[in-house]
Amino acid sequence: MASHRKPRTRILTSPGSRRTAAGLTTAALASVTLLSQTAEAAPRQPRQSVEEVKQKVDDLYRQAEVATQKYNGAKEQADRQRGTVDRLLDESARRTQKMNDARRELGVYASAQYRTGGLSPTAQLLLAQNPQQFADRSHLMDRLTGRQQQAVTDYQEQQAQAVRQRADASRSLERLTETQASLKEAKKDVQDKLAEARELLSRLTAQEKARLAELERKKEAEAKRKAEELARKQAEKERKERADRERHDGSGQDTGSGSPGSGTGEGSGGGTGGGSVDDGSYATKAAKALAFARAQAGKPYVWGATGPNSYDCSGLTQAAWKAAGVSLPRTTWDQVKAGDRVATKDLKPGDLVFFYNDISHVGMYIGDGKMIHAPKPGASVRVESIYYMPIYGSVRPA
Repeated sequence: MASHRKPRTRILTSPGSRRTAAGLTTAALASVTLLSQTAEAAPRQPRQSVEEVKQKVDDLYRQAEVATQKYNGAKEQADRQRGTVDRLLDESARRTQKMNDARRELGVYASAQYRTGGLSPTAQLLLAQNPQQFADRSHLMDRLTGRQQQAVTDYQEQQAQAVRQRADASRSLERLTETQASLKEAKKDVQDKLAEARELLSRLTAQEKARLAELERKKEAEAKRKAEELARKQAEKERKERADRERHDGSGQDTGSGSPGSGTGEGSGGGTGGGSVDDGSYATKAAKALAFARAQAGKPYVWGATGPNSYDCSGLTQAAWKAAGVSLPRTTWDQVKAGDRVATKDLKPGDLVFFYNDISHVGMYIGDGKMIHAPKPGASVRVESIYYMPIYGSVRPA
């Protein structure tokens, strides 16, 4: 009886098939080896230390502040240019109206001339009822001719001025467009830097964040120590100056009483008094500026902000001194030029202290080595040591 079982298919029975299988196996092994070597050739990047992350974030914040100052400057320029464009467009519209008025006046003269037909003097004499009428008409025509000429001159002048003003407005619009492009670029730069800083901070573990906080505390402690040292030196300097003034005043009074006719005592007293008046004037303004700045404590730092709900660093100093009646420019780069330079050891409350070689940050000195400032994104207006950042220089703005 025949078997109904299906015969088993033999695999790789021929020499050629065996060679094919061997080739496939070799290729597969080679691919695995190649992938392994590629993985070994491109090792994973080592994780950054907390110190490296802190340095990178600090650098990004500073770069963002530089970009913020560029943004502030471009915005201030754009606002000025927009005002110029609006003014030129208004003037151009008024000039065009005057030109249209002159054109209408010319039309009136043209119509009158068309109606009279431009008669010659001989024809006018023949058509006149009497010599007096001819004389009156001739005088009137002479006057009309002079007024027509003036109308033509006025029209030409108004037309030329209108063309010039439209050209000025067009150039101003081009400059405004370029400034707005710079404004957009600076804004994107700020946003990119801050986004990169946030991304770096978000990757930190809880332990790394604690380490970062510890580094910040050490930095603040060192800055506080330097501020206290400056406060001690300033207090010592003030004591010496006060003692010198008291000795000088006492000497002046003795001299004055001993020689009433001499000018020595009076002159010395006048000079001292003049200095006190100047100091008092600045101190009064500075007190108003500082009172305003202190009232903003706790409000968030927002790049490009000038109040009243948030500030960037130069926006705060500008608003504070404005409250004291002193106008400051918008950017740190311009504010550093708005006053007399002051050495750190000679700082007085109200002075502006600038930081970093690129002058990208500013705070207002309050005394004892401290300042009030809008620090950085994620922080609020607060009091801090002026030694928290490397000092560039200081300015007395009033």
